[in-house]
Amino acid sequence: MQPDYYIGIDWGGTRIKLGALSPEGGFLHRRVHEPTPNQAIETTFDGLLSAIGALIDSCGGPPRGIGIGLTGPVDPDLGVVYLPGKIAGLEGFPVVPQLRQRYKVPVTAANDGIVALHAERFHGQARDIDWAVVLTIGTGIGSGVLLDGKIPSDPFFNFGSQVGHLVIKSGDEPLCLTGARGTAEMNCSATALALAVRSGLQRGIPSILTEKYATDPHSIDFRTIIEEGVEKDDPLCLDELARWTRNLGWLLVNAVHAYSCQIIVLSGGATLGARHFLEPLQAHVDQHAFRYPPERKIKVTVSEIQEHSGVLGAAMLCQNLEQSS
Repeated sequence: MQPDYYIGIDWGGTRIKLGALSPEGGFLHRRVHEPTPNQAIETTFDGLLSAIGALIDSCGGPPRGIGIGLTGPVDPDLGVVYLPGKIAGLEGFPVVPQLRQRYKVPVTAANDGIVALHAERFHGQARDIDWAVVLTIGTGIGSGVLLDGKIPSDPFFNFGSQVGHLVIKSGDEPLCLTGARGTAEMNCSATALALAVRSGLQRGIPSILTEKYATDPHSIDFRTIIEEGVEKDDPLCLDELARWTRNLGWLLVNAVHAYSCQIIVLSGGATLGARHFLEPLQAHVDQHAFRYPPERKIKVTVSEIQEHSGVLGAAMLCQNLEQSS
């Protein structure tokens, strides 16, 4: 009997997550492939093929299809088409054609923010919603947008996936890979908070993280700031988190104005600290979003499936394509 499942692939900057999922969205098997830093893209792809092969062996046969979540503008029939300076060799690499040729099954790809939206749309907090924005907040900021119950696409592979590149500040701000200054990605990603706290430590602002920073500056990441700084009432970490939250709040207000959403779902590594910023974030949106009627609330919430939303969403992307064809 032919196995009935899809493979979802979440290709991130540091590791690649894979899963075999039933048509109902249940996980059958999971794997993680961690490429060696700076290795050639062909070597990374060979490792991915081995991981896919192991999933297929575990399931007893080929899948109905394969879906892939990737960063940047993504051509569903090729892979990443524009990604300056992020993952060496991935831009223009024919991920989709090679997988189609090897496994003889339908294969499609999309931006990771769009993939996260598919997960929320079919199995998460946007299931009964027609207007939604999903933001993945981690190294950068990904996004997906649901309009009138549809997930739109455009000829330039950008629609809804570039909320993180909206400019929320003007002036002498850090330069983004887009060439703009003051983008959301540079001000309210998890990386932005880490860089802000490191800057304060470098300038000698007193903090309980001072010794840790002196030993290894890169150990001051988002998780450390939350767990070892904010949760111990460190003044520097609290101050920078408050500033970071305001920046994120302005991004959400922009998203409301651009897409008239009913709900904003936050996902990604930064949400591990949501208990420290979700309430003021909601208050900021309530105060500053222009909407009708004025008393209408735009719910800001955290994904309940974020740990595996990339893999789940990639499988749902493939399933949705199959059903619409």
